[in-house]
Amino acid sequence: MSGGIDYPPSYYSASANPAPARPALDGEAEADVCVIGAGYSGLSAGIELAERGYRVVVLESARVGWGASGRNGGQIVNGLNAGLDRIEARYGRDTADFVGSVVKEGNHIIRERVARYRIACDLKDGQIFAAFTAKQMRELEARQVLWRRHGHDDFELLDRDGIRRHVACDLYAGGMLDRSGGHMHPLNLALGEAAALESLGGRIHEGSAVTAVEEQGGGVIVRTGRGAVRARAAIVCGNAYLGRVVPELYERVMPFSTQMIATVPLGERGRALLPTDACVEDVRYVLDYYRLSADGRLLFGGGTVYGGTDPADIRAKLVPNMEKVFPGLRGVRVDYAWSGNCAISYSRVPQLGRLGRAVYFAHGYSGHGVVGSHLFGRILAEAVDGDMSRFDVFAAMPWIPFPGGRRFAVPYSFLGSWWYGLRDRFGF
Repeated sequence: MSGGIDYPPSYYSASANPAPARPALDGEAEADVCVIGAGYSGLSAGIELAERGYRVVVLESARVGWGASGRNGGQIVNGLNAGLDRIEARYGRDTADFVGSVVKEGNHIIRERVARYRIACDLKDGQIFAAFTAKQMRELEARQVLWRRHGHDDFELLDRDGIRRHVACDLYAGGMLDRSGGHMHPLNLALGEAAALESLGGRIHEGSAVTAVEEQGGGVIVRTGRGAVRARAAIVCGNAYLGRVVPELYERVMPFSTQMIATVPLGERGRALLPTDACVEDVRYVLDYYRLSADGRLLFGGGTVYGGTDPADIRAKLVPNMEKVFPGLRGVRVDYAWSGNCAISYSRVPQLGRLGRAVYFAHGYSGHGVVGSHLFGRILAEAVDGDMSRFDVFAAMPWIPFPGGRRFAVPYSFLGSWWYGLRDRFGF
């Protein structure tokens, strides 16, 4: 993995809570379950299993939360990338009703864990979808109706004046407030969950890149460069950073990078921009998202680079977008700029499944991984524990390959992004 195992420079790594360096796996170990990846999915599954009495070993190629789990926007946004309407159109009403019943569970899991294990991650309430046009407002109105049909009534529609009470920006025609959403320090959440897993007897090995996953004798052997874990089952949660370790999963998702910047602490100036301290994302295909950090910085993200590469100059890419939303910040100093990879599926629905008898996986959250990963971690643990009821619903959703495989996925996705960006720009 390029860049070694240390955390890449970011506001999150600079403000991370103290955490021990976990030793690399050296030699052979035994476990009930071996989890590959110490991001949200792997940690969530590991905690669920350890709470049920399983012996859990987690293998991480870099550090806990090194990937998307420790670099994301920190926004708790309920739902999946694919809306319930799209899921119903593609998979049927029964599947949509099931998904509608669980889409907020990841949010609840995060809040329960933070409270139970006393995780210090600056958790705050309130998340806003911002609309630029009347058409986008009609889409939010339809989303509110649809979510109410599934029993979720935390959404408040905001007109132009209503959204101005939350965001000091004149660009928006309105929006929708999700009172049950929120935001937090994502790396500190991952570090706190890792400590929670270890308090339950779980073991985490950093700097332990997996080289092979082999089913053998009804169980599985997970190999690294310096050792191996023998377990009854393995859970693969590498997502955008898995590479070709499990060849059957390589073509199923495509990495894409998104970027963020963090200003200097803004003090009262920042509180005037976001007076209710809610986090915000707009509803365009190529969107902006932003919030205030605990120390008053504006954390501003956006942009998409398919294939998982970084832009040459993150500041040059994002600062104009930030200044368009908040012209009063023109010239403000940006202290941090960073990028990181997520994994996207063609259908925008996360994929959950099993390879053979003992290897389970989850990936492809498509930019909505904070809540989705916590939900899927729990469902993976249920499946390993013998309850396949929820696992089977997601596993039965057929995955759709990218046209031409990964070789053509990047140009295909770039053209799609360009087209939807054009629609956003001209409002059609």
